[in-house]
Amino acid sequence: MTTLPTRDACVVVAQDHQGLVAVLSAHFAGHGGEYLFLPGGRMEDGETPPQCAARELREEAGVTAASWRPLGSYAITLASPARVHLYEAHDLTLGPQELTPTEQDFKLSWWPRDDAVDAARKGRFLLPAGPLALLLARG
Repeated sequence: MTTLPTRDACVVVAQDHQGLVAVLSAHFAGHGGEYLFLPGGRMEDGETPPQCAARELREEAGVTAASWRPLGSYAITLASPARVHLYEAHDLTLGPQELTPTEQDFKLSWWPRDDAVDAARKGRFLLPAGPLALLLARG
């Protein structure tokens, strides 16, 4: 039996003043290789979408942002009420990643936005939220 997502999630396009985007990569054995993704994850109890986006960006990328723009949200699946909230973050301050034990292999790199969009076109992102957020973010 498949468990459907019940908690909302957030995904962030963090773009620095040079136009570079924070992109994470990790090996996903169940999917047969290394894939790209943007900082993000599930909301914790009592957390709002903006709080989740800020926390996930800080934990996974070591980045805090002074400027935020919501990009919209969509259903994770038709069978679940859970939604993914997309954000664009600017005016970044860099710090250390705060990875959990299950995130220890997350590698952070900074990509030109157009290169990240091209990687999405080539199927290098495992989940659809990252590519959608990249397409909605300002170039």
